[in-house]
Amino acid sequence: MPLHQEAHLGRRQKIGLTALLIGLVTMVFVLTSAILLIASYQSEKESLTETTLNLNYANASRMSQTAESLFQSMLSTLDFSAHNLMSADGPTEDLYNHYLELMRQSSSYFNSIALVNENGMIRNVSPESLGTAGLLYTSKPVLDALAAKKTYISQPYITKNTAKMTMFISEPLFDSEGRYQGMLGGTVYLEDKNIFSMIFENNERDETGSYYYIVDSKGHLLYHPDKTRIGEDISTNKAVVELMKGHSGEQEVMNTGGVKMLAGYANVPTSGWGVVVVSPVEVIHKQIIGHMEKIFWYTLLPFVLLLAVVIIVARRLASPFVYLANLVSKVGKGKMEIPAARSHWNREADLLTKTLFTALTVMQKQTDQLTRHAMTDALTGLANRRALELIMEEWIAERTPFSLIVMDVDKFKFVNDTYGHLTGDEVLKRVATVLAASVRPGDICSRYGGEEFIILLANTRVEDAYIVAERFRLALAASEAPTVTPITVSQGIAQYPTHGQSSEMLLRNADQALYYAKNTGRNKTIISGSESEQA
Repeated sequence: MPLHQEAHLGRRQKIGLTALLIGLVTMVFVLTSAILLIASYQSEKESLTETTLNLNYANASRMSQTAESLFQSMLSTLDFSAHNLMSADGPTEDLYNHYLELMRQSSSYFNSIALVNENGMIRNVSPESLGTAGLLYTSKPVLDALAAKKTYISQPYITKNTAKMTMFISEPLFDSEGRYQGMLGGTVYLEDKNIFSMIFENNERDETGSYYYIVDSKGHLLYHPDKTRIGEDISTNKAVVELMKGHSGEQEVMNTGGVKMLAGYANVPTSGWGVVVVSPVEVIHKQIIGHMEKIFWYTLLPFVLLLAVVIIVARRLASPFVYLANLVSKVGKGKMEIPAARSHWNREADLLTKTLFTALTVMQKQTDQLTRHAMTDALTGLANRRALELIMEEWIAERTPFSLIVMDVDKFKFVNDTYGHLTGDEVLKRVATVLAASVRPGDICSRYGGEEFIILLANTRVEDAYIVAERFRLALAASEAPTVTPITVSQGIAQYPTHGQSSEMLLRNADQALYYAKNTGRNKTIISGSESEQA
């Protein structure tokens, strides 16, 4: 090869040391940051998606329980009134009119109430201004209710006279000899002022774009932020399909506008309605991007400052870079214990180490916080059902003996119906406070759902669990209550492995003891399998 060609090739292959060091350090920075951002993105996406789904399902469940309670209360009101009307001694038309008007005015359940005979003729109606007394009902839901001769809840329908979306709820009337005398029926105009509109009609999208809607058993919209869509058939929506099957749950769905949503949905058993709470997937993406930008800006400046110094002392700084790269590469691969930060002789290397450990610690804390939120009951601060089931399965897998106390607040529905749900929430908080103060630091207190609570006592005999349960029951009854009457609970106790080899069997046996306590007077504690009361 000619000498001038060797000289030219030599010049092309040579790379300046400064450029090489800058390139190497820049590559390390880019790769390390990319691994950190990608791992953080995946972790945040999974955590936020799961948390949003769980939260939406919890909200849908709470709203469905509210709707279910309303329907049950409406049916109870009609049943009680029907019994009173048929047992009245020598009632007059004025008495009937007065009673119907009193029923309608004393609650916001019904927009109108009618007393109908067995032929479908309206005997009395409230308000009287409707002027339908003496007329025959011709609408199909009313005729179906007459034919059924039993408790009846219609599908929402549009009336011919008012052109309003209406529900008809009725109770049959039987005389003392069991002869059918007609029915007592109430109409609910879903879009007018009543208990349903007060609770569900004020439905707006929040700042994140989340909202809820309610459908009937056929998949037609009853309540929605967009009032123009009321009555629309959305039965092809995946969440609505599950609701029409009577299922509750959570999943990602595509709405009718082609937008991906995270949906939690719950069924209302009495009416067949379904409540769906949705949040746009795009909101989660925006939150994650904002989180990524913060991490990027938090780590960029220290890296840039360090880069200028690394050019001079690259070899001596190579070891800490390798260590940090290996550590960051583990982020996002399951639960990671962050080791203590290493101290380096070089100030810049030490600064880089502290910066990365700060970022990892912040990310770990955020992940732990999301995990805690997913495992904690928002109202009481106790462990939630999911956390309880995980602990039980862990103890059973380790064959750790433990006792389980299931408790249910006595007459809690009466508290909600009488004092309202806010007072009901205060009752639950009071139960949680007394419960936490009545157990050992290592014992697990959980709100299992509604007004039901569970205590797990590791390495505890059933006799000792009974003492704990009684101590709590008496302390709760003696504590200051948000209501006029003291708060009491009924309790059932089961022990692993004596009363069951699985969590399902333990819960079933404890529940049976709890129901026995309920059925034999409430405010007592029963051990599973015992023949008599224990308190």
